[in-house]
Amino acid sequence: MNLWLRLLWVMLSSLWRPALDPRTGISRVHFRVWPHDLDHNMHLNNGRYLTLMDLGRIDFVLRSGLWRPLWEQRWSPIISTAAIRFRRELRPFEGFRIETRLVAWTDTTAVMEQVFVSDRRRVAARAFVKAGFYARKDRAYVTVKRVVEALGASPEEAESPPTPPEVEAFLKADGALRNPSDGPK
Repeated sequence: MNLWLRLLWVMLSSLWRPALDPRTGISRVHFRVWPHDLDHNMHLNNGRYLTLMDLGRIDFVLRSGLWRPLWEQRWSPIISTAAIRFRRELRPFEGFRIETRLVAWTDTTAVMEQVFVSDRRRVAARAFVKAGFYARKDRAYVTVKRVVEALGASPEEAESPPTPPEVEAFLKADGALRNPSDGPK
């Protein structure tokens, strides 16, 4: 039930928060570690990080206007890969924010960075997520060009910024997991 309340809060609060440019904007959503978020080590459960990341991406989609073409075209957001690096624990009742931004994209997928920052301004975790929009009626992933057109932007705005080295490593690891050529036969 707690995640439904958080989802409702994210959706409602996005109505009063400023719009984001999907290419350059950063979504910042604030939360607190509650007792039901804890594991046996008395810190935020590692699985809860991934669930909370969903809420950060929902805020990003709502505030950037990406929800309109998703709704109108019946596109489904699909996560294909996620990698997270835990750096510091988040303790009971500690406040934190999730910063979500678009880092790079290819023809049909995008890489988002999500960073957990404690109220003490310390990075608790950093994650990359590879995602795309899936058009069920076409049985194919939607191209970035089509998403840009649906947002009413120019084709020049579909150009991805240069891919940082850590994102290249993330994508390389994703490729190795998808096509294991060295594994046991």
